[in-house]
Amino acid sequence: MPLETTNRPQKLRTILADDEKLATEKLRLLLKDDPSIQVVAECRTVKQTRDAIESYRPDLLLLDIEMPDGTGFDVLEGWDRAALPIVIFTTAYDQYAIRAFEARALDYLLKPFDAERLSASIERAKVEWLRSKSDVVASCLVDLMKTSPPQTLLHQRLVVKSRGRVFFLDPEEIEWMEASANYVCLHLRNGASYEMREPIGRLAERLDPTRFARIHRSYIVNLSKIRQAVPCNSGEYIVVLKDGKELSCSRTYQSAIQSLVQSVSRH
Repeated sequence: MPLETTNRPQKLRTILADDEKLATEKLRLLLKDDPSIQVVAECRTVKQTRDAIESYRPDLLLLDIEMPDGTGFDVLEGWDRAALPIVIFTTAYDQYAIRAFEARALDYLLKPFDAERLSASIERAKVEWLRSKSDVVASCLVDLMKTSPPQTLLHQRLVVKSRGRVFFLDPEEIEWMEASANYVCLHLRNGASYEMREPIGRLAERLDPTRFARIHRSYIVNLSKIRQAVPCNSGEYIVVLKDGKELSCSRTYQSAIQSLVQSVSRH
């Protein structure tokens, strides 16, 4: 049954799903003093719970196992993963724990649980919820950068999502870049490194060619960070950065090599 809601976007919109009225009342009482929780619906059956998820798009679901018309696992079946909230099972049956975690539940509370145990589980849910929110924001920023005109990176910073945070990097901070599968690792002058989920070829096209050059299928280098370009017998070069880092420069990128040699000769 739906409850009245208010527009408080910072709260975790929560559904309580349990066929025992006393169980949902207990949950509601335990949660009522938590200002970050907003109970938007209480459900008794699988159908009610699925309908509530569809209607309210909650952030958190406290879910019992045994229901009159099925199980908590039936509630989760068939959804796109992105459409499901964070799930915490609340049940009197311990034999379903492994299956619950296989269904990617965040936690499994065995009845009767106390306020402290519930509170610890809710705190984990808050952390997970905040992480998911930051991932959404970061993904939007990264997508925005990818759909921007190529010239926008000539004067703007790179948007990088790493470790659940979003960083705005001045291209001049970057010493060199290295391809790693579908990622590019950015190596900064302060020793830090960040990964971007973008092929190195696509990134190279969006960089200022007067400041960066792709010297190898796996490397892009900041021209201002080069100390030497040392020729090898094979016709290739070894690029030595100011911090001593050595990078191979292959013959495939002849134009880049010429730019490097000219750049070094001017310094």
